Amino acid sequence: MTGSDTAHGLERATLDKAASENFPVAPFFLPRAWRDDLMAVYGFARLVDDIGDGDLAPGGADARVLGVSATDAEDRLLLLDAFEEDLRRVFDGTPRHPLLRRLQPTVRHRGLTPEPFLGLIAANRQDQLVARYETYDDLLAYCELSANPVGRLVLAVTGTSTPERVRLSDAICTALQIVEHLQDVAEDLGRDRIYLPAADMKRFHVQETDLSRKTAGASARALVAYEAQRARDLLNEGAPLVGSVHGRLKLLLAGFVAGGRAAIRAIAAAEYDVLPGPPKPGKVQLLREVGVTLRGER
Repeated sequence: MTGSDTAHGLERATLDKAASENFPVAPFFLPRAWRDDLMAVYGFARLVDDIGDGDLAPGGADARVLGVSATDAEDRLLLLDAFEEDLRRVFDGTPRHPLLRRLQPTVRHRGLTPEPFLGLIAANRQDQLVARYETYDDLLAYCELSANPVGRLVLAVTGTSTPERVRLSDAICTALQIVEHLQDVAEDLGRDRIYLPAADMKRFHVQETDLSRKTAGASARALVAYEAQRARDLLNEGAPLVGSVHGRLKLLLAGFVAGGRAAIRAIAAAEYDVLPGPPKPGKVQLLREVGVTLRGER
């Protein structure tokens, strides 16, 4: 396989995952320039998550491109360090990884800064070092790194960023991250990670062993319902962002809020039992929520 074939394969493998995301990444109705730039940002975010989760394509091609030896290819912290070095080349040189080379024109054209990208790397670095969160505030601080940069990048790419919109976007992105954590309790536990705050688990009398069962007991369901309400409140707090913009961007942002609301409804429909697998909303429910969100309803 040639170098260009390898680069194309690495890029394609990551971008193909866009189709399976909970929320639309770069839907067809957006202007082509926005779609291209949002997919470039998505490629970065997806790859850094794959590094942090140990989900890179087999064969070690990503590690080789980043200059990491085969013997160190399983060291996630080392890979994240190498990826951060390559990210910095986006701003002052020529990056090695094809997804970062794809990102470079977007960064230059849109005037993007390193901070949100560094935040996503820091979140994945934290995932290697922190597997439990004591309080809800601790979890919010993690979401500030793991989720909020994505919304800030969407606003920057579309040229609509203001301090108030960033505040509202942060609330939406944190909510979406919490929803994803609720959907993925069992999967995260398989990676020895728990994103349910320990203080809340104690309040609802939920032990870690309760999360490893095939179905959730009453206490675990009550805990999930409590965290789902927090996510719902955050979505409602951030929803005015949708009304602050116009045109196709309004539809995109409504899709983000609606995706979170529909996922929460799916969790509720499963009676808050997320342990058998992630409850997912159907397309009809999602479209219904888009309509509700565009009308400014709750």
